[in-house]
Amino acid sequence: MSYVNVEDILPQDIIESIQKYVDGRYVYIPRKSSKRKVWGESTNTRNEIRERNSSIYEEYLKGVEVKYIAVEYHLSKKSIYRIITQQKRKLQDNKL
Repeated sequence: MSYVNVEDILPQDIIESIQKYVDGRYVYIPRKSSKRKVWGESTNTRNEIRERNSSIYEEYLKGVEVKYIAVEYHLSKKSIYRIITQQKRKLQDNKL
């Protein structure tokens, strides 16, 4: 997200109306609901995490201890157990 000078995009009368409420302060104007993006939609992060989690689960199934997986992926053991549980559920849901 980048900041834009309001004087570059809005007419003076609207700027003056806004100044009555928030003179000299930063204001965040959210996107319309219909234009909002899902988390990770703009980057490849969502896919990278999905692939990472699949790899973690595969290592777990091969018998690698959780403490070693946690070190390898720089995550806590609790996070690894959470990922393993999520991956198991996904597989069960896909079988149904």
